[in-house]
Parts: sequence; C-alpha cells; structure tokens
Amino acid sequence: MVSGMRQAQERDPQRANQYSVALELQADCFAGAWASDVSARGLFDQPNEVEEALDAAAAVGDDAIQEQTTGRVDPESWTHGSSAQRVEWFQRGFQTGDPQQCTTFSEVL
Repeated sequence: MVSGMRQAQERDPQRANQYSVALELQADCFAGAWASDVSARGLFDQPNEVEEALDAAAAVGDDAIQEQTTGRVDPESWTHGSSAQRVEWFQRGFQTGDPQQCTTFSEVL
C-alpha cells in the first residue's frame, strides 16, 4: 500500500498530503479493527484502554498539533488528518472489527 501511495504522490504531487492523510487514517482504522479483536477476546489489561486510544488519536491530529505549536491551523499542510478524522476512523475500525471497512482512500480523496 505504501509504495502505491508513493507512486500516486509522484503522479499527482498537488494531492500528496491528501494521500498521506488517507494512509494515516487507514492505519488508525486498522488499529481500531485490531483493538476490536483484542476486546472481543477479553485481552485488554484495563477496561479504559480503548478510551485511551481515542484520546491519543485526538491528541495527535494535525489540527491539535498545529494549534498547540503555532496557534493556527492550516488544513492544506496536514499529513495525518484532523483529531476528529483520526477518532472517527479508529472508531470505524473498532465498531466494525473489519479491516475491509478501512476505505480511507476512496472516502477521503
């Protein structure tokens, strides 16, 4: 997937950041699907681990980082997605438990 994304970025450099965001959100969705499986098998150490993952996803959104470091938000420069997007895609993976639902490239671009 990464090499295909890099090729798409080279073919369409003006959308390079959008491809990067789609890949990062897909990773968040895959993490949610993995967490769903772990939860279904009762393998979490603590019941609040999913909530911690959602908080972490929100904390590392490009908007949150930009606001904290520069005091302004520039969506055109994002490479990981907004806090809301990251939470949304993790939740999609967690709620469905199905990596096939991690369709960020078709839905984000």
